[in-house]
Amino acid sequence: MPRWTHRLTALVAALLVISALTACSRAQTTDIAPAAGGGGAAAEIRLGYFPNVTHASAIVGVDKGFFAGELGSTKLTTQTFNAGGDEVNALLGGSLDVGFIGSGPAINAFAKSKGAAVRVVSGATQGGAQLVVKPGITSPEQLEGKTIATPQLGNTQDIALKKWLKDKGLSAGDGPNDVKIANLENPRTLDAFKQGSVDGGWLPEPWSSRLVLDAGATVLLDEKSLWPDGKFPTTVIIVRTGFLKQYPDTVQALLRGHVKALDFAAASPAEAKTVVNDGLKKLTGNQLAGPVLDRAFTGISIGSDPLAATFPQLAKDSVTAGVTPAETDLAGFLDLSALNAVLQALGRPAVDAAGLDKPKG
Repeated sequence: MPRWTHRLTALVAALLVISALTACSRAQTTDIAPAAGGGGAAAEIRLGYFPNVTHASAIVGVDKGFFAGELGSTKLTTQTFNAGGDEVNALLGGSLDVGFIGSGPAINAFAKSKGAAVRVVSGATQGGAQLVVKPGITSPEQLEGKTIATPQLGNTQDIALKKWLKDKGLSAGDGPNDVKIANLENPRTLDAFKQGSVDGGWLPEPWSSRLVLDAGATVLLDEKSLWPDGKFPTTVIIVRTGFLKQYPDTVQALLRGHVKALDFAAASPAEAKTVVNDGLKKLTGNQLAGPVLDRAFTGISIGSDPLAATFPQLAKDSVTAGVTPAETDLAGFLDLSALNAVLQALGRPAVDAAGLDKPKG
């Protein structure tokens, strides 16, 4: 046999070996990381939430072990945030998988990623935000030249304040007749109000209650008064789309824990308050006084319905507030299939997505 034939035979054999090894390598990789939609449990789920009463079900779910109990072998890693913008960055940056978050930042995350990166999978809290001010301020017009705090630029309360100011014919800015908006972390707002450097704040619970009961503020507006039946979504749960597609079983397990936390709070409200207060102490080093805790819980209602029908208006409000340049197309914004599977297993009615679960086209 000619020498070139021997070489050709050896080359073909070598290629066949390499091909076989590559196939084995791909098969092993597939076993470790299931393809999108393949189901199975994630090794870890990274959950974000805020140390606020408006995130009560997250605190209860973590501290009572409802999430961990349903997740089984999946490791639960938690991280807390002050406001939605930072949590959005963590989600879009891939360092967080699931977040309890305000409606405004949820829309912003969807808009920033052109509808690709996140999905709302459940509601968590309704209500629980107020504009509280110094006692001498009794009308919107008296806010001219005053400084009002919100937790963060572009967060849910920041959008609500700016939209409301425009509705009242007031402008936000630095001019002598403008309403100055200071974006401060909630604990700093309390200190700034006591010191007189801010005149009020549009704040989530328990911070609006703390300004009222601990610092002498009065309520100029409860955000509930701006919505039909007083219902608007303060906190929803969003998931990275890639994580939801790859690990739907893990998302469903987390939502089973969420529903358990909601049920616990509904059945044992006094104990739930204690759990939340203890959780706040672990997260911030401080507990709430009894009257503050009671007032904060009076202002909220918790449940899994994200109130999907309100989101088109919320998207318009983001434009009015100057947070987004154009109204966000919310097609595909919600995916309530995992939540509704959990509810169906419990014999409960499905939650309506108001058509926002339908993708574009």
